[in-house]
Parts: sequence; C-alpha cells; structure tokens
Amino acid sequence: MTSDSDFIKTIFGLKMKQFRQKKNYSLQDLANATGVSKSYLNEIENGKKYPKHDKIAQLATALNCTYDDLVSTKLDKSLAPIAEIIQSDFFKEIPLELFGINKTNLINIISDAPKKVTAFINTLIEISKNYNLSKERFFFAVIRSFQELQDNYFPDLEEKAETYLIENNLSVKPNSDEFELILQEQFQYEIKSMDLEQYGASGKLRSLFIPEKKLLLLNELLDEDQKTFIFAKEIGFNVLNLNPRPNTYSWLDFTNFEELLNNYYASYFAGALLIRKEILTRKLNEFFQNQEWNPEIFETIIEEFTNSPETFYYRLTNILPAEMGIKDVFYLCFTKKKDSNKVQILKELHLNQQQAPHANATNEHYCRRWVAVKNLSNLKDNEKLTDAQISHYKDSGLTYLVLSTSQKNPFSDGTNRSYCVGILLNSNSLKKIKFAKSDQIKTVNVGVTCEFCSIPDCEVRQAPPSRLEKEIFNENMKKSIQQIRKEML
Repeated sequence: MTSDSDFIKTIFGLKMKQFRQKKNYSLQDLANATGVSKSYLNEIENGKKYPKHDKIAQLATALNCTYDDLVSTKLDKSLAPIAEIIQSDFFKEIPLELFGINKTNLINIISDAPKKVTAFINTLIEISKNYNLSKERFFFAVIRSFQELQDNYFPDLEEKAETYLIENNLSVKPNSDEFELILQEQFQYEIKSMDLEQYGASGKLRSLFIPEKKLLLLNELLDEDQKTFIFAKEIGFNVLNLNPRPNTYSWLDFTNFEELLNNYYASYFAGALLIRKEILTRKLNEFFQNQEWNPEIFETIIEEFTNSPETFYYRLTNILPAEMGIKDVFYLCFTKKKDSNKVQILKELHLNQQQAPHANATNEHYCRRWVAVKNLSNLKDNEKLTDAQISHYKDSGLTYLVLSTSQKNPFSDGTNRSYCVGILLNSNSLKKIKFAKSDQIKTVNVGVTCEFCSIPDCEVRQAPPSRLEKEIFNENMKKSIQQIRKEML
C-alpha cells in the first residue's frame, strides 16, 4: 500500500467484511440494518472509505461486535497474513496496474480465501529461497514479464523516438559524436572519459552519472558502439523525463521498482533512436524473401545500423511481432568466460508464449547443440560468427529457425558473447521467411539442458540426463507395481 492511511482503511474493510460474512449478511442486509447506503459500504470494504465515529458505532451494533473490534488493526489468525502481504515490497513497489491488476480486486481475492492464498504465496516465497532468488532477480523477472505481455513493443516510445529523430535531423546510423553534442547543448551535460579502475571500480562499470553536476563519467575502455548506446540512453532519460533513474551502467543497485522500469524505457528509446523501425522492417522483408540463407548479407544488414549485434538482435524483438506479424519469438544472450566451459544466459525474452529454450537457475548444462552455444565455443580471437539453424525440440515437438551472432565481448577480457533470435516455424512464419525451407540450413534435434534431455545419443552431452533417468525409473516402478497387483488380485 502507499501509506499508513491506506493500510488502516484496507484492514477496516477486511474486518467489516469478515464480521458481515460471519452473520451471513449481504451488503444490502447490512445497509438495511444500519441505514448506511450499500454503495458506501462497498467502498468501505474495498478500502476506499473510512467511516466516521457514529457510523462505526452503528456498524458494530449491527454486526454484533465491539467498536474496538472494528477499529483495531490487529487481525485474527485467518486474516493476519494479509497484513503482511499488503505491507510487503510486493505491494509497495510493483505497480500492479502495469499488469491490469486492481489492488482492491487482489485484496478481495486474498480475503475470500486467506488461508489458501497465503499458503500459495508462502509456497512461492519458499521456492524463491530454495533457488536463491534475490529481490533483484525477482524484479528483473517482473520487468521481463511486463515486456512479454506487451510483445516488447511500445508505440508511444516508438513515436517519441521518431519525432526526436526528425526534429534533430539525426543520421540513419547515428554516432557517439552526434549524441554527445546533443547531451552537451540540449541538456547541459559535462562528459569526461576516465580510468575508473584507478578508484577501485571494476572494469564492468561502464559509466557513472552524477546528477548534482550533470556530469557523465565514461570508462575510457568503452568502444564506439558502447558510448553511442550510453549517450542515446541518457537522451532517453531526459526526453522522456524519467525519474527516478539509475546512475550507473551496468547495474549495481536500485532503490525501487520504478527505477528499474524507467531504465527499461530509456533503453527502449535508445534502441529506437539507433535502429529506425521503418528502415529495419523494409530490410528484413527484403531479406526474408531470399530463397537461401546468407550470413554475409545478414551481417551487412546489421552493420548498416550498428556494430553491436546485441543492439540489433534485441531490436528484432520489437519489430518482428509488431511490424511483421511474427509473434512467437525468443531472444537469448549467452556468455562464456575464457578457460571455462560454463555457459550462462545473461538475458532472455519470450514473446507470445513461453518458448522452448529458457534460462535455468539450477546450474544445469545448456544444450551444446544450440547454434548460439556452438558458435560461442568455436570463436577465435577477434572473430565474429553468424549462423542459422533449424532447432527441433524433441520433448515439446516445436521447431524454430534460430539466427545467431557470436563475438568476443570487447569490454570484458576473455569473455565471449552470443546473441540469438528464435522464430517458431508455423504456417505464418514459413510463408514470410522463404529461406526457412532451405535445405542449406541444418536441422538439429536439441534439448534444453543435458539433465532434462531425452536425446539418447548426444555427442556433446555435458552431464547425464538425471531428470530423464528418474522419470524412466519411476515409470518402471509403476509398471512393476501394476504387475504385482495383477498377480496378487
């Protein structure tokens, strides 16, 4: 809730509803007994109104309870967990309206079956603890869910970015110099490149904004594309008037959920400035008409907009569903450190449904047959690899066209990154992407993790299929039990 006053009104409404239900009164019955209108009683129960002294006395008499029973914020055992929930960070920080959730309706759901709902919420909390789900990871998951509900497309941000591009006559492929000048002249920024490591900061700290002086400090190790994106994002914070906002890139900490959401909006705006919607849509439509997959042409398209495959691939998740009608899409960003076989998913997005490949928080081994993972392992120094694959997920039966580019991360010594977009192959996507039917693209049976894989003869397996083995064991036990019962009966 937003204040102590809101909390008190909510608790009063819950208690009044509880006493009313104990007497098997409808709202109309209570209205008849007290002379208070039904609509006003409804607002009280929904936590919108708090009655005056005389009306509380009337309600107490009609409900056969004391005045103190109603005004006390102490709840009985059945409702006590609700107080904890509505005062938690979940209610205080997450703007539920983003998901079309009315707080009043949610409270009503909880109050109608408090024990069952509380047990469910406590189960989620227990699961999050078991999997070491931090507050940060939880809120990032909420942001990702919000993006997915919106198909990762925000027309108002697209429109504002397009207007800004036209008003400032920006080039098709803006560079850092253009954006730096805008920050200095339009928003009175002072910008300095520095060796931030001399202060003990990790090389991963790309920038620091000091709002008191409008001073933007850049890590001197940044390449051109990284500076360009940071500048575009700063423009986004100012044009969209986003506050609160984070002052570091990359994330170190955040004070509330709104700050996290505003960071996403600024990043989206930056992507729209860097890669124009209309031009990318036209280029993709032309490219998809080719009968054969050509990685060189695809890399050329990327380079027409940016030298950052990450920015390009993520922008595809905005354009493919909204502008091209290709709805079932996933995006994954992988990292692999030097001299390590461990592959991690750094970012992911699933549009229209939970697609087959997904991050796993239990330290399982991602399928080495994924094209993005294969490229990641095969990278040579200063190399960029772009490839495509038809990935068939044996367990789900789903098949995806996966486009992927892998490169050495220029900002982190010895770390490689791999980006991919997967498009579910169905009648719609096959009609729009001609080369998806080409025999030139290899079709590969894939899994999600080794531990959950049902491919029996995988040549790149990193771990035994433990989950599958357990399932087989359980099935065999069930068959044995059935046979024993059959003989005994």
